[in-house]
Amino acid sequence: MRHQPVDSSLFSANRKRLACTLEPQSVAVVNANDLLPVNADATLPMQPNSDLFYLSGIEQEESILLLAPNSAHETWREILFIREPNELMRIWEGHKLSRDEASRISGIKTVHWLSDFPAIFRQLMHESNQVYLNQNEHGRASSEMETREDRFVRDCLKRFPLQQYKRLAPLLHRLRLVKSEIELELMQKAVSITNAGFKRVFRYVRPGINEAEIEAEFAHEFIRSHAYFAYSPIVASGSNACILHYQTNDRPCRDGDLLLLDVGAKYANYSADLTRTIPVNGRFTRRQKAVYNAVLRVMRAGIEGAVKGKTHRDWTREAQEHMNEELLELGLLKPRDIRNQTPGSFACRKYFMHGLGHALGLDVHDVGSMAQPFEAGWVLTVEPGLYIPEEGFGIRLENNVLITTEGPKDLTADVPVEAEEIEERMAKNLRRKISIRRNASQKTKRSA
Repeated sequence: MRHQPVDSSLFSANRKRLACTLEPQSVAVVNANDLLPVNADATLPMQPNSDLFYLSGIEQEESILLLAPNSAHETWREILFIREPNELMRIWEGHKLSRDEASRISGIKTVHWLSDFPAIFRQLMHESNQVYLNQNEHGRASSEMETREDRFVRDCLKRFPLQQYKRLAPLLHRLRLVKSEIELELMQKAVSITNAGFKRVFRYVRPGINEAEIEAEFAHEFIRSHAYFAYSPIVASGSNACILHYQTNDRPCRDGDLLLLDVGAKYANYSADLTRTIPVNGRFTRRQKAVYNAVLRVMRAGIEGAVKGKTHRDWTREAQEHMNEELLELGLLKPRDIRNQTPGSFACRKYFMHGLGHALGLDVHDVGSMAQPFEAGWVLTVEPGLYIPEEGFGIRLENNVLITTEGPKDLTADVPVEAEEIEERMAKNLRRKISIRRNASQKTKRSA
């Protein structure tokens, strides 16, 4: 666990909220993620299961959470199962949780070793009327690889075919959309670390620097702050910025290029998702600034429009209508393009082909239905962009916004975004570098 301990009251409250949504005499199960293999005998680093973390704070492989809120066995209403440590495991893999440690992290009083799971689970299955099993039901999830949850579902259907099974994911999706105060504090921490990464990068960007070097500066700031990349960073200069999910990050940045930085930190498994576009040489051209400010106006309007009760569809449509107007002013669209657009395909999609934003939380593209109206406690990204391959640049800006009953709250308001502010910050850093070099040269001359 790289991050500071999280108050176990968060996980206890989340379990209580989930228990209230389960039907009487139910049992629910959530499994840890697999350790994913790569080549030879190697595996990827452990990626905690977001649902398991949300309900228990546990980040250790092979863990299982079992909930039976109405069980006659009071100590079986919440049970956590973890690997039993041994000396060989300690030597090869390092420290594993003790039962006391797992209980302290999760707030769950009953912690068993995994070897106890089959017998306890079988008895609870026979006592229960409904069984809630979990799977990854994100609308854009890849189903090519079978997960630990998938195998568990298949095994349950085989061994207990007469049970009444229900889907746990829809219940968790609704709960996870609404963030608690502790969750918001962790997300704000992720934002603060991300902001520090951007400020660091502003000091290093210059003509000739490679995109990979810029990624390394983000990594330096995130790792020293006990965080990770929340997703594969996009460091895209020049025409690379027109590739929406560009991740090669290996081209030198040229004088006159714009540099699109879509980078976020993950702290205590909670994500930030931030995008800025800056001039490599520190100054926007007149054309670049005009396009930049058009995107900024759409983002500002999108933030103001992220209000309780609005639907994601209406919110996105408002941004597309606004972007049509901006593209007319920029000369990229003509009135006939807008007259000829269809209801499902706005004219702006030639240059702004993605959505306005998505839910954010434990996952960058967080779970939860965007078909229902926005509610207080949701956190959304607001990320309009314009991509103009024929002019060799793309611009995207992205902030993270909390929906409240009083209106939207911009969690990323402290991150520089105005074109003039970015130019001034980069100019200040350039003056600082020149001053350092001048002082170093004078010291060398005096010592000679």
